Amino acid sequence: MEMDKDYKIVKLKLDVIFKRVFGDENDTDIIAAFVSALLDIPQESIKNIYIRNTELTPEYFKLKFGRLDLKLEVDGKIVNIEMQVNAEPDFKDRTLFYWSKMFSGGLKDGDMYDSLKKTICINIINFNLFKDRKDYHSCYVPMEVKHHDILSDKAAIHFFELRKVNKARQHKPVEDWLDLINAETVGDLMAIQEETKIPEVKKTIVKLITLSGDEKVREEAYYREKQLHDEASALGQARREGRAEGRAEGRAEERAYLIERMRKSGISEDQVKRVLGEA
Repeated sequence: MEMDKDYKIVKLKLDVIFKRVFGDENDTDIIAAFVSALLDIPQESIKNIYIRNTELTPEYFKLKFGRLDLKLEVDGKIVNIEMQVNAEPDFKDRTLFYWSKMFSGGLKDGDMYDSLKKTICINIINFNLFKDRKDYHSCYVPMEVKHHDILSDKAAIHFFELRKVNKARQHKPVEDWLDLINAETVGDLMAIQEETKIPEVKKTIVKLITLSGDEKVREEAYYREKQLHDEASALGQARREGRAEGRAEGRAEERAYLIERMRKSGISEDQVKRVLGEA
């Protein structure tokens, strides 16, 4: 199938495509190179990588906001990569909660605390989370506020904000990967192909072109993207209408109206609670 430079590809930032590419247990060199770039560590230092959850189950497609979890074990460390398409309420708190669950979940009855594994959360997000900051990459660790002493090297939470990449380039290998996630056309892929020196990026480009030529994959991507767009629109509309109604009828009525609108729009009870700050 011939594709000109304006041909729309299946987007790597779309969760179902992201998992097809990076969750392939038979092609771990791609995820190893990706993790190497995200964490800024030599790829040759990664001796063992194990992908825990590779299947796209029917339950997965019911998730709101396009949240993808890819759980890895990298040389004994727990690494969780999350691709988030739409902004989700209380995203920072939820990320901290997920990190704590993964960190504590590695301790079995009778184990000593020093057996806890280093746990790293990597969030690749398609929205601006830190609006007062131009950097596309932020990393948080537990640190003493005055002396800047790190409490433990077993905790790290990373954020990569896709919309900031072009405005804050640092000429790092990770930018080739983030450009790839942002790519929307064959022309975008060709530009990355010409510039990158990373073999696995070039390999991923070939994968994306192959997937983009598969009508079944394109249909799956189309309906998933439509679903995520409809969810984001429904939530935004519910908020706007809830605020407008609330100004006329008071905070109690605003809350009840917002809940009703979200439920009618198919927003889950867990997401309703997060919007209201109750979870």
